[in-house]
Amino acid sequence: MNEQKNQPTEIDIANKIKDGYIAKPITKLDELKALDRKVKKPAKVFAYIFGVIGSLVLGVGMCFAMKVLGDIMAVGIVVGLLGILMVSINYPIYKQMLKKRKRKYCSKILELSQEIVGE
Repeated sequence: MNEQKNQPTEIDIANKIKDGYIAKPITKLDELKALDRKVKKPAKVFAYIFGVIGSLVLGVGMCFAMKVLGDIMAVGIVVGLLGILMVSINYPIYKQMLKKRKRKYCSKILELSQEIVGE
């Protein structure tokens, strides 16, 4: 028999699948990670969506300005500048949203952190 070394056996595979179905208790660290995601996720989602929209607005403005979509260069410049503005303010808005949410959940996160560390 030519079995490969480090090849998982049927028992190993079965145990790995079984572990995926066993309910695991939620620890303080799990709570802390979930709370951290809860703080950061809305700001990230907003930044991605707003950034994509700003980029698309900028692209449409460029198409108008270069006369790809029509012969309205002045409108293209205005739309392009609006897109540049949107993309430029995206990061400061993200940072402000994140700062506000961190302030809101700060006490709970610090409390959980101190319980985990044992201070």
